[in-house]
Amino acid sequence: MDASSSQIQVRVLPEEVTQPEVIRDAVARQLRKEGRPALAEDTTLHVLRHSWDARKRPVRAQLLVGWGEGAKKAEMQPWSWKKVPMDAPEVVIVGAGPAGLYAALECLLHGVRPIVLERGKDVRARRRDLAKLNREHLVHEDSNYCFGEGGAGTYSDGKLYTRSKKRGDIREALEWLVVHGADPRILVEAHPHIGTNRLPAVVSAMRETIEQAGGEVRFNTKVVDVLADDGVCQGVVAKSLETGETTEVHGTAVILATGHSARDIFDLLHRKRIEVEAKPFALGVRVEHPQDWVNHVQYHGETVEDRLPPASYSLVCQVEGRGVHSFCMCPGGIVAPCATRPGEIVTNGWSPSKRNNPYANSGMVVQVGPEDWEPLGFTGPLGGLKFQESVEQACWRAAGETQAAPAQRLSDFVAGRKSSSLPTTSYVPGVVSARLDQVLPPVVARSLREGFKAFGRKMNGFVHPDAVVLGPESRTSSPVRIPRDPDTLQHPGLRQFYPTGEGGGYAGGILSAAMDGRKAARAAAGWIG
Repeated sequence: MDASSSQIQVRVLPEEVTQPEVIRDAVARQLRKEGRPALAEDTTLHVLRHSWDARKRPVRAQLLVGWGEGAKKAEMQPWSWKKVPMDAPEVVIVGAGPAGLYAALECLLHGVRPIVLERGKDVRARRRDLAKLNREHLVHEDSNYCFGEGGAGTYSDGKLYTRSKKRGDIREALEWLVVHGADPRILVEAHPHIGTNRLPAVVSAMRETIEQAGGEVRFNTKVVDVLADDGVCQGVVAKSLETGETTEVHGTAVILATGHSARDIFDLLHRKRIEVEAKPFALGVRVEHPQDWVNHVQYHGETVEDRLPPASYSLVCQVEGRGVHSFCMCPGGIVAPCATRPGEIVTNGWSPSKRNNPYANSGMVVQVGPEDWEPLGFTGPLGGLKFQESVEQACWRAAGETQAAPAQRLSDFVAGRKSSSLPTTSYVPGVVSARLDQVLPPVVARSLREGFKAFGRKMNGFVHPDAVVLGPESRTSSPVRIPRDPDTLQHPGLRQFYPTGEGGGYAGGILSAAMDGRKAARAAAGWIG
């Protein structure tokens, strides 16, 4: 029997989502409406998918409900990672973000022992450095919002949806998170989300699984060189950030999962003449609105309270042939300082699991490419990276050379004037009034200005008097791609070297990076086996 024959779509009110009898009645009505057989009284129903239809009042929950054969998707696989022997083949994995952790877990499934090298600290120690960044404006170059256990994913909201299904099984990737402590509802929600407050425990549990199964995770360990002989990667040179000692770490393969902010790795590869290439990326700002306003617009004035989740939005338009779009929208969220070196400002956003902060923020970004940065003198494979750096440094100077962010009321940004005052924001290090429309590259500022006007026509009141623009949102993706063979996934100039995830230029978010890490690990294990 086709599984779809024992599945059906129903719509219920928000307060009815947790009422099984109401859902059963809705299923019975919909079956009669479609002329399908009624269910037996003892049939067990499972909600397989949950999304919100907010196109008009009243807002409704849209559920995909299954039973019998159609409910098998609700069953989780019995995941376990058996211990591999100490003499098993070893793969070196550089980076303990989503790509690196998933690559390590995948290696273990294939009987390969992963050695994970992470320049940052474990979650507990990392928190202290984040506190210093927020309160004292001290940027730790190896322990920050981008580097440390779980990588940038640990403190980037925990949104788990992706359009990239070709990389692997999305359901399996989500199940691995549930096995390690994530809320099982992520298996059902159309836009699953864990929350930055809960992600640290999940990634730590993943690390514990890796270690218990015979793998190794070394924190405070920075890769400073790649070992290669006759076009074959044989390992890396790693430096202990605690002792300063360097050691060679050998492996049958090296999986590079360093994330989009490991600029020293791009520099290292370029110096060693291991091919890298410039890649277009998106650059812009964070825009913060009152969450109540977003709820009012998106839910057509309907009361939220405990009935509905804080509303989000997704906006996109074209300005003179250039894409302008929202990115990583965080309902009930916080704007965070994500610099990885002193002398730069970087903003990003995250939300706690309940998304209960009074502000909503979103990246608002513009696509840029070599045609934008090369005329400014940023040329070569690292031209985009140097352009990105220049914007972050300009914003740091505009904000008084601290981790306070340059900011402007959205209405003033559109009008092209400095803000005489700024409303309270969620950005803990503070904000400084600045002409962001002049600090940003002209092509970015111009595209954003016209984009904001277009978004105001799509979402009435978008140019809200209390909306704030903070800059820059510059780490949307890597400005560098490390090439790899599409079949073997190895670097074309260095065998047994597997670039993966966001740092390689092959993913754009937690879930896509995780699946790409698994893909690289399968390729490495297949080559070994």
